[in-house]
Amino acid sequence: MAKQGKGAPKDTSEPRKLVASNKKARHDYHIDSTFEAGLVLQGTEVKSLRMGRATLVDGFVDIDNGEAWLHGVNIPQYAQGTWTNHAATRKRKLLLHKAEIEKIERKVSEKGHTVIPLALYFVKGRAKVEIGVAKGKKSWDKRQSIAERDWDREKQQELGRRLKGRTD
Repeated sequence: MAKQGKGAPKDTSEPRKLVASNKKARHDYHIDSTFEAGLVLQGTEVKSLRMGRATLVDGFVDIDNGEAWLHGVNIPQYAQGTWTNHAATRKRKLLLHKAEIEKIERKVSEKGHTVIPLALYFVKGRAKVEIGVAKGKKSWDKRQSIAERDWDREKQQELGRRLKGRTD
């Protein structure tokens, strides 16, 4: 086993515990850039997320007075919660640097751009959300994406058949 020396790079990659992902977003939008943001949550929201319960499908990000807010994300109420339970679809503050918020605001001011949540996960015990600045796809773009995906799948299947020695 090799020792890490003084100048050796450290392994900073931390495993992500995925809670929810927005698969439909990559189908419906062209993602221009992505950002990782922290979330301001209440106690029962964290417990509900640790159980793996959340939906990002209707979510979007709004920038108001220099602060980023996450709207429409459903984190169901914690089953063992009491009167301290949270509202399931309340707006939640995103923790981003001021420069990141300004960059997002400039992009969104362009016509047709929006900010959507792509994934919700835990890193080092902290809830994070990956947001993306996106532009909506037209229906022909979606058809083209599906055709490319099918073509890639067919290429992989053909390659597998050739490696196995079959010529179906």
